[in-house]
Formats: sequence, structure tokens, C-alpha cells
Amino acid sequence: MEHITLLLAIVIVTALVFDFTNGFHDTANAMATTISTGALKPKVAVGMSAVLNLVGAFLSVEVAKTISGGLINERGIRTEVIFAALVGAILWNLLTWLLGLPSSSSHALFGGLIGATLMSVGASGVNGGVVITKVLIPALAAPVVAGLAALLATRLTYRIGRGTDDKATAKGYRAGQIASAGLVSLAHGTNDAQKTMGVITLALVTGGVLAPGSNPPLWVIVSAGIAIALGTYLGGWRIIRTMGTGLTDLQPQQGFAAQTSAATVILASSHLGFSLSTTQSCSGAVMGAGLGRKGGVVRWSTATRMFVAWGLTLPAAGLVAAGAEFLTGQGTWGIAVVAVLLVAGSAGIWLASRRRPVDHTNVTAEPAAGTGLAAEPAGVVTTAMAAVTPPPPAGAADQDLSTTIPAPAATTPGQTGEPARPATV
Repeated sequence: MEHITLLLAIVIVTALVFDFTNGFHDTANAMATTISTGALKPKVAVGMSAVLNLVGAFLSVEVAKTISGGLINERGIRTEVIFAALVGAILWNLLTWLLGLPSSSSHALFGGLIGATLMSVGASGVNGGVVITKVLIPALAAPVVAGLAALLATRLTYRIGRGTDDKATAKGYRAGQIASAGLVSLAHGTNDAQKTMGVITLALVTGGVLAPGSNPPLWVIVSAGIAIALGTYLGGWRIIRTMGTGLTDLQPQQGFAAQTSAATVILASSHLGFSLSTTQSCSGAVMGAGLGRKGGVVRWSTATRMFVAWGLTLPAAGLVAAGAEFLTGQGTWGIAVVAVLLVAGSAGIWLASRRRPVDHTNVTAEPAAGTGLAAEPAGVVTTAMAAVTPPPPAGAADQDLSTTIPAPAATTPGQTGEPARPATV
């Protein structure tokens, strides 16, 4: 610790700020469906998620090693590069939070690291193989795998529960949903807190404090866990609204299936060292659960905006980080300018969010018109899947084909036509 310079200290603090934004940006991953189905009160949900995120930070360091020693080459990277990368990631996180879009904090960080490294040392500083195998491929596979798993789990859940009392099963699934949401929170702490650990470790290596290939020190693990837990407790209410009510309308059975599927995918990837996006996994699971219930509606306009944000995250954060790295390369004044721009940009986004605040008191309210989250009719995919319904029970066909039509009333003055009789067609 005695070898940490002022610049390195600034980078560590900035990394913890990113970890904090990661926490409130990704709270929706664990608790959006739990809140939207009424399984937990909003403040109780984020409190539980915060504690489990903190616990999860101590379970593994595999993802941290992927970032600190795999994504970019440690040798030749200056500490300023890490600072610029974090600036790009933080600003993209805040912008997507303002818009209520569940984009990937992980990919914002990866994009920042790649963009700043390319600006600093060129393509030789980025390990392309690691980017493809442990970032891009998981980014494409995670939402698809989680979505398919949630779709199948939802259909299986409803099939098992056929003929049972809806109220009784809903109560049981709410209890299961709380447990699965806790598992997602634990997985999120295991996966995402490690990303900040990896960045701080990388900064310590570039500053000469640690040897290349070192594991994160204990104080790094503790500080990263606390930062992400505090951010989680703050609650990213805008994104919770999008994932809880903006993508689809969930019942407790669907919420349980979505949470369990997402947690399984995230924990498996953490064990393998794949630094995937927990946001994409959970969002894919929510959409899969929406499609899994017959008659369920996925709001594809919201999903499309989310897909666009996913695609823009890596390049957008990378461009901002590259610009920040260009300024930091000019010397001390450039670092000061980047720091001022980061503070000013963050403050501006926060002030813009106050115009239409979302918090725990209105997070489950219907989205207002003009936000892009209002209810919409079912799309082609949803309609096609909802059409696959079981045949009606015996005798229902005859019942459905009959309707009562009143006989025409008398129209001539004084005419005493017989009373109207129902006619069956």
C-alpha cells in the first residue's frame, strides 16, 4: 500500500465508483421479477440482494484473473489507460441507467479497456483470442441459453401445476422466487464484483505494486464487495421497472423459472472463468419466461431498444475511453480535464434523471406514455407462440357455437307482436 501513488489512488477510487454504478445498474438482474410479482417489497428486495452480492464477492477470483491477466497485456500498459477505461464504462452505465435500459456493465468495462488500450499501444495490447472466446461468444450465447432454459422451465412449471389451485401454487412459487433471486444476487456478486477486482489488480500491476499474474489482495476483494453491495442497495429503479414490467408481464411461476435459469447460467460461467454479462443472461431469461406462458406478451419495442443498447455498449464505451486516453496522454492537465469531464457528465445525467424520478414508491406503476415502456399489442412471435393451445374440453365446441340473438321487435304502431324469443344459431 505504501507504494501507491496519487494517480494510482485516483484509479482505485474510480474503479470503486464503477463498481458502485455496476451495483445499482444491475440490481434489476436479481430483483426486478421478484418485485414485479409482489414476492418481496422493493426495499426488502434490494437489501437482501446487497447482502448476497457482498457474500458472493468472496467466492471466487477466476473472472478477476481473466480481466487482470487475460483481456489485455499487462506489460506496457500505463495506469492512465485503466483510468480512461473506467471513465468510458461509468459514463455509459449512467447514460443507459437514465434511459432505463438494462445494458451490460461488464461489456461497458471491456469496451473501455479495449478502446483505451488500442489508443495507447495499439492492437498488440489486446488479446484477441481472449476477447472472442471469453467475451464475445458468451455475450451471444448467454441470453439465448438463458432464454431457452427459462422458456422450457416456464412451460414445464405450468404443465406440472395443471389442475392445482392458482392461489396456492402462486404462494409457493413466490417463496421459490425469493430463493432463486437470492441465488442470482450471489451469482452477480461472484461474477461482477470480480470484474472490479480484476481492474484494480491490473492497475496495481501497471503501477508496480504487484507482480504480473498476481491474485487480487484481500483488501481489494473486500472493497469491491462493499462497493457493489452499496450500489445494489441504492437500487437501479429505472432498470428494475423495465425488466419487471417493461419487457413482459410476469406471474410468480414465470419469475421463478426466469430467476433459476439465469442463476444457473451465471454460476456456471463464473466457475469456468467466462466473464459474461449478468444483465444479458437475466434479460434473456425474462423474455424466455414471457414466451413460455401461453398468452404471454413480450414487448418487442422495448426488447429492440435493449438489443440496440447491447450492440452499442462495447464500441460506445470504447470510443469514450479512447478519447479519454488521448487526453490523459497529454500529461497532468489532460488527466485533470478527464476527471472534470467525468464529474460534470455524471452530475448532468443525475440532474436529468430528477425530471422524472423513479424510486421504490413507483417502480411497479404502469410506465408513463412517451417512455417507450407503455403496454403494446402482442407481436408476431408472441402471437404465434400463444396460438399453440390445447384443444377445448369435450362439449365446449357446441357451447361456444351458440349465441343468443334477440328477435326483432314490432315496428308498426299498435301491432302486438309476440314477445321477443331468443334464437339460437
